[in-house]
Amino acid sequence: MSGGVLVIIEGEPVGKGRPKASSQGGFVRMYTPEKTRTYEQLVADEARKAMGGREPIAGPCLLELSLVRSVPASWSKKKRAQALAGELFPASKPDIDNVVKALCDSFNAIVWVDDVQVVDLVARKRYGEFPHVEARITPLTAAIE
Repeated sequence: MSGGVLVIIEGEPVGKGRPKASSQGGFVRMYTPEKTRTYEQLVADEARKAMGGREPIAGPCLLELSLVRSVPASWSKKKRAQALAGELFPASKPDIDNVVKALCDSFNAIVWVDDVQVVDLVARKRYGEFPHVEARITPLTAAIE
């Protein structure tokens, strides 16, 4: 694959939830929370569309993420304007690293073979008019091992 790919996921970014455990018949079963499963499926669907049938990237990659959160409805017009101007930052849940993990896991076998291939990462979390995630994946030249 010569060029990169841009994946856009509409809606609020969602962090990967911690695995949950349940007990049935004396056995403990681990499972992924429903909210995480639903979000990872949405991300995978958008990644498939963006890839357009191309094979997953096989080598090292650069992953650039822009996580855009909506401005809280309870904020004043002044505070909202400050947030949209980039003067206020969304230093709140979800944690940026948990969103990165959900996205990386969702891109496995679709955008790249495995997320171990991400060797460079840039991630930003900001406020915007419309919540979404923009993920730009760029293949890098193969590293000499």
